[in-house]
Amino acid sequence: MKRILALDGGGIRGVFSLMILERIEEIFREERRRPGLVLRDEFDFFAGTSTGAIIATFLAWGLSVRQILELYETRSGEMFAKASLLERVLQNKFEAETIAQFFREQFHEDDPARTPALLGTRKLWVGDTPKYLMVVMRNATTGSPWPVTNNPAAMFNDPALPGCNLQIPLWKLLRASTAAPTYFPPEEIALGGQTHLFVDGGVTPFNNPALLAVLMATLPPYRIGWTPGRDQLHVVSVGTGGERTRLAKHQAREVHKLDFLEFIAPAFINTVSVEQDLLCRVFGDCVFGDELDSELGDLHGPGLFAPAEKKFTYVRYNREFKADETAELARATGLKFDLDNLKLIPFLKNAGRAYAAESVRREHLRPG
Repeated sequence: MKRILALDGGGIRGVFSLMILERIEEIFREERRRPGLVLRDEFDFFAGTSTGAIIATFLAWGLSVRQILELYETRSGEMFAKASLLERVLQNKFEAETIAQFFREQFHEDDPARTPALLGTRKLWVGDTPKYLMVVMRNATTGSPWPVTNNPAAMFNDPALPGCNLQIPLWKLLRASTAAPTYFPPEEIALGGQTHLFVDGGVTPFNNPALLAVLMATLPPYRIGWTPGRDQLHVVSVGTGGERTRLAKHQAREVHKLDFLEFIAPAFINTVSVEQDLLCRVFGDCVFGDELDSELGDLHGPGLFAPAEKKFTYVRYNREFKADETAELARATGLKFDLDNLKLIPFLKNAGRAYAAESVRREHLRPG
């Protein structure tokens, strides 16, 4: 059986995802009786968008969840270093170079010069087998989603190509995948003699990258070629927690440009992420996932396809923070539930730990 771990975008709310991943790692450690086990030992394919891309890359690199959590707790100020006042007014809230330097520091080769690791680095391999990594971003120059992987057989990973994707530094891919418009400036990447501008992968249909990862792993054009099937492919998809984006009645009647940033863009990202989850539950055998809505329910069971026709086994860990819950958080602490609010980290840890304790079960993970 092959295992895919897919991680949503959501800024600092990646801390919520990490608490779920910590419980998953703990279950595997108990099952295998290996205290030092990391998720790289169990999963074959890591996929992520934005903050999910950061976590996915760290996991494929071989870090434990605890190590990644410590980085989020101690270095998040570098990930969200404020830009100058003029830049914040006219362009972006945060500085690009500080987060880029953080990525360069983390992902380098072991030589004395600490050469930046490329997508094709052997450090993402175990022996002769790659730990597949997919990073989702948007090519703003061409107007298309760009999911790139370290699959050596992929069409655009041919070393003979002047723009071979395997030659892109990991730090640049992560900068690109996290370049949320108005938060960070786009990232420039030179490919085949041309310069392309990339922005956050959340500005694509794949802020939740689970279904895209399945397609990447199984469709012949992507050249990985795993066999689909309930007993062949197991997908664990982890969200960052979120809330429904709402407009008050008076706002809904008078939507203006600033509302796009505060309402329309987040609403689009959330809605499409739910749609991707829905499709995974239709094509996969969903063994766990919270209710999608009051009409569809959770779509556990056969649904549109008989069990034998399902293309993978699917688990979705995520929760919605209700409006009254975030309102109480704001009332009690003054904290807004924003993706760049670093003061949310303790709240996200507690909420994620509680959700993981209640929801993550050994039988969901089907350890072999």
